[in-house]
Amino acid sequence: MRRRLRGVIGATATTIAVLAIGVVVSYQPAGAGPQHGSHPGAVDQQQAQAIKDQVGALGVSEFRVACTSSHRAGNDPIVFPGQTGVSHVHEFFGNRSTNANSTITSLKAATTNCNPVADLSAYWVPTLYKNGQPVAPESVTVYYQGIHDMAQAKAPPQGLRYVVGNSKAVSPAENPSARWSCTTQSPSSPDFLNCPAGTKLETYLDFPTCWDGRNLDSANHRDHVVFWAGSCPSTHPVVLPRLELLITYPVNGGGLSLGGTVNGVNTTTAPGYTFHGDFMNAWDANELQRRMTNCINPGRKCGTDGNPA
Repeated sequence: MRRRLRGVIGATATTIAVLAIGVVVSYQPAGAGPQHGSHPGAVDQQQAQAIKDQVGALGVSEFRVACTSSHRAGNDPIVFPGQTGVSHVHEFFGNRSTNANSTITSLKAATTNCNPVADLSAYWVPTLYKNGQPVAPESVTVYYQGIHDMAQAKAPPQGLRYVVGNSKAVSPAENPSARWSCTTQSPSSPDFLNCPAGTKLETYLDFPTCWDGRNLDSANHRDHVVFWAGSCPSTHPVVLPRLELLITYPVNGGGLSLGGTVNGVNTTTAPGYTFHGDFMNAWDANELQRRMTNCINPGRKCGTDGNPA
């Protein structure tokens, strides 16, 4: 299994924060934020700190999904549902049918390019460009990890969806989720690194672990789930496994940019610190629960087959 220590700033402090399980009993979201038809912006200060606290928290238990790029298009069925071609360009992996009109019903009726095939979920991130040309990921690994309260963790319900990251960031500080690094090297950065010859560009993207237990979505596509360093707050009491995307691109050096929106216009020149990701859960419910029972809840590490390694 390919896995290396992630380069982070303040990793020791982060690990202590996660292990301490210092519980704050509730979370008050910053508000609905942008309208349903636009991508969410910066998180509030509390969530920004929680995102940073989760960086460096290694999965005690996990199972994996291995994917490749399926297609790219200017669609986003969470942020711009039913509006074909409105979004900036995204790279889709997992469900082969994902488009602007995707629903849990359409995803379940389609196929996937991921292993296992029981995961019909849709995953997408902005397309990477090098010198103006789109670059498909070399590999995509989706880790489902237990990082706290594993015995109480629940399988994400079918239809759960949310967005992580800030596509509208105008500085690295506005998107604590963005994290770029180079293979075989430890340091990471919220913006692109000029990776040396012999290495490849990669990015990690972490998703939240606490759900309100009621809503499959929210107006800004994130207030129904929150990041938390420790046991989940009373407002979001359901523990979920942490999704972590590890995406490796077959490029190094400079000339890098992302699909994005700059001053209201869709472009292919957005900076690395605008990185973000979306998830729509369409797992086969029985297979997902088997992995929770076999892997996450008892604290075991499993492969793509959902069996302990």
